[in-house]
Amino acid sequence: CAVYTEKEYRNQGIAGKLLDLAIKDLKVSGIAPIYLVTDHIGFYERYGWEFLCMVQIDDENKMSRMYTHQ
Repeated sequence: CAVYTEKEYRNQGIAGKLLDLAIKDLKVSGIAPIYLVTDHIGFYERYGWEFLCMVQIDDENKMSRMYTHQ
C-alpha cells in the first residue's frame, strides 16, 4: 500500500490525515503495533512514527527504513 499526494495538494495535511485514519482503523481492529517501510526521512516522524531499524525488502539490494507506531 502506498500513500502519495500530488504536488499541487501537498502541505495541506492530506497525507497526515490519511495516516491518522489508517492508524485509527487498524487500532480499532486490534492491530498494533503497526509497521511501515519507506525511504523517506523526516516525514513520518511528524506523525508519531518511530524509526526502528534498517531492513532489506524482498530481492532489493538497498536497505530501507522501518518505522513503528504504537
